[in-house]
Amino acid sequence: MRSASLVRTGLTDEVVAQLVDYEASDLPESWKAALALCDRLSGYEHKGVIPPELYERLGDHFNEQQILRLGALLASASGWHRMIEAFGIRPDHYQAQQSAPWAAAAG
Repeated sequence: MRSASLVRTGLTDEVVAQLVDYEASDLPESWKAALALCDRLSGYEHKGVIPPELYERLGDHFNEQQILRLGALLASASGWHRMIEAFGIRPDHYQAQQSAPWAAAAG
C-alpha cells in the first residue's frame, strides 16, 4: 500500500490481500457487508435491486442514511473506475508487468 493516509486508517497490504475472498477473511463484519454492497452495485456479483437479506445485513452495522451514503460513494467510485479504464488513465507510478500487492498472498 503506497498511501500514507490509507495506512493510517488501517488499510495495509495484508488487509488488501484479504479482499480476494473477503467473506472468508477475518475482516470486520461491517466491512464484509459493505463489500457485498460494493459487489452488488459494481455489477460484479449481480445486477438489480438490493436483496432484502443484504439490506438487513447492512442494517446490522449501518443506519439508513449511512447505507445511502455508502451506496452513493460506491456508485461514484465505480463510475470513476469505468471512466479511467475507458480512457486508459494509469497512475504516475504504474509500471507494466507490475504485480499487485495481493497477488503473492493469493497465489
